[in-house]
Amino acid sequence: MILCCGEALIDMLPRETTAGESAFAPYAGGAVFNTAIALGRLGAPAGWFGGLSTDLFGALLAKTLTASRVDHTRADRSDRPTTLAFVTLTNGHAQYAFYDENTAGRMLTEADLPELDGIEALFLGGISLVSEPAADAYAALCLQAADRLVMIDPNIRPGFIADAARYRARLSAMLARADIVKISDEDMAWLGTTPEALLQDGTALVLVTRGADGIEMHQAGGMTHVPARKVAVVDTVGAGDTFNAGLLAGLHRAGLLTRAALRAATPETLRPTVELGARAAAVTVSRAGANPPWDSEL
Repeated sequence: MILCCGEALIDMLPRETTAGESAFAPYAGGAVFNTAIALGRLGAPAGWFGGLSTDLFGALLAKTLTASRVDHTRADRSDRPTTLAFVTLTNGHAQYAFYDENTAGRMLTEADLPELDGIEALFLGGISLVSEPAADAYAALCLQAADRLVMIDPNIRPGFIADAARYRARLSAMLARADIVKISDEDMAWLGTTPEALLQDGTALVLVTRGADGIEMHQAGGMTHVPARKVAVVDTVGAGDTFNAGLLAGLHRAGLLTRAALRAATPETLRPTVELGARAAAVTVSRAGANPPWDSEL
């Protein structure tokens, strides 16, 4: 099983009632949650771990995971509230108001970490790596992964970071353990790193996403460019999360979901896994919202 570890939250999206009143509608979301959903829909053995509330929003998250074939039995259940993100639009630009104090997700600790029996690989990333104590718990889980494959997508959001030095130290330690890192130019600029530096620190595969210009696949032997798929873009929400899932699903299908197999893989062997990620992401951006494709759609 591929265990996605990190945030699951409720996006409260602006809507209008039939009476013309402003309202908010709840939608399940979160970067790591979206990756788990996409993995399950692509037919990979997917699991999700994080803090999951027993409230009505937690029930919605659990129902959504189950509907997309994602195992959430390892989640830490508590009666703390679910994280909420209220979205407002100003001239078409989204602004977010997060309600995350003392939530089931944020208050996760090392004592709540799951056993990893039956887990082949871990995926971590997103805003769950920012706020303590949960961020420290996920860092500990990453470092406890033993010989399991670890993928990280930092997806850095500077506006969420209260203690940059502490966050940088935590993330740097996790990246040094990662076998796969998916990263953007903005992430690398904030961290002051490069694909070459990440490879030198021990990462086997660094993927730099460049939107319509495709993906750079960096290995110790050099860089391979994988073009993006041309598609009419409706909404980019969830595109990167879907790409992550497609890559991991491709590695699973190809029998490359181990540290040894990944490090021995050639660019020719890995290219189809990256292409699967690009194909899946292309479907997601072709429709509104974070709505990853099912395996039958590919």
